[in-house]
Amino acid sequence: MIFHSLEVRQKALSLLREGIPNSEVARRLGVAKGTVGYWKHKERAERGERPGRRSPLCPRCDGRELDAPAYVQLLGLYLGDGHIVRPTAHSSPSLSVTLDDTWPGVQDECEAVMRAVLPDNSVHRVRRTGCQDVKVYSNHLPCLFPQHGPGPKNSRSIALAPWQRELIDAHPWQLIRGLIHSDGCRLTNWTVRTVGGERKRYEYPRYWFTNTSGDIRGLFTDTLDKVGVTWTSCPRGGVPYNISVARRPSVALMDAHVGPKY
Repeated sequence: MIFHSLEVRQKALSLLREGIPNSEVARRLGVAKGTVGYWKHKERAERGERPGRRSPLCPRCDGRELDAPAYVQLLGLYLGDGHIVRPTAHSSPSLSVTLDDTWPGVQDECEAVMRAVLPDNSVHRVRRTGCQDVKVYSNHLPCLFPQHGPGPKNSRSIALAPWQRELIDAHPWQLIRGLIHSDGCRLTNWTVRTVGGERKRYEYPRYWFTNTSGDIRGLFTDTLDKVGVTWTSCPRGGVPYNISVARRPSVALMDAHVGPKY
């Protein structure tokens, strides 16, 4: 293996910056053409460049048009079952939304809104036991999801930016749909009543939302208030993690805009 001095490498990079081809730089300095190409690639990587690839534009940084309904729904999915991480081995952070295999339609819908929000980025899935991570990499995820931070979401404050509030005000049902698809469900509840001396079982539909973050539950219930849905808090063991929607008119509204998971 041939080792070259730092001076030779710096001279090669200087010539490359002048636009001189790799082969000519290699001939002048007596260095293998592959070595010159490696130095060029490594320097570009250190500057954060991706040779031959176009850097995707960001709605927040570059003013690219944002699919607002899709974004609001993805925000709900992120707040429920999503997380953003940046492993040291990766050059970009990733957003993963973990969804149960029981609901393949929800997984497909999550992938669709993720592609709509980040159309220039590659969306893929990582299969796990009983679930899948719907995943995308982008350097602009912290711009789009300023709620990102260290530790679980229920251990830190979750506050919306003004521009996010404007989007939710315009598309409240998309946020509700995203939150229900992640941390909620539509189920059949039942109770027993005595009518005419006879005990009868009655069944009725109910929407249920569970999240341990008080800020996220508050965002959910505030949005329900905006669209006219009546809800109740159902504490268990003194902890108000559960939100219920059970009144018939409110369930009908939820059915029209959300519906059961599928």
